[in-house]
Amino acid sequence: MAYKFEELEVWKRALDYADKIHDIAEDLPKHERYNLADQMTRAANSIALNIAEGSTGQSDAEQDRFLRIAIRSLLETVASLHLVKRRDYLNDSEPLREAYRESETLFAKLQAFRASLDSDASVREPPTEYDENDPF
Repeated sequence: MAYKFEELEVWKRALDYADKIHDIAEDLPKHERYNLADQMTRAANSIALNIAEGSTGQSDAEQDRFLRIAIRSLLETVASLHLVKRRDYLNDSEPLREAYRESETLFAKLQAFRASLDSDASVREPPTEYDENDPF
């Protein structure tokens, strides 16, 4: 029996993206091994892990929460790509370009997945009513 998340295209793409990020991290200088490389691989792993965790019989609101975390992790990896480029850590920028293009597709898929959830089920705080006499 397959788990629900194993059938999700977005999860499979997240795995592929994590592999790309890991490949880039392996090519970073040794002095970044326990800093930037670890940070970017943890963030990349977090994308797939949060998609999986959010898919386990949770409510749409709970699944949305995990997808939001996955998106934040994805953005963290994109920021890491910029740091790698800015610091000129790789001789070939093509892996960075490929990962960036994949990040755009993965971001769109995660957003579409979130949009497909019951929008009324998302966790929201009730609106705050302000008195007209309040200074703010």
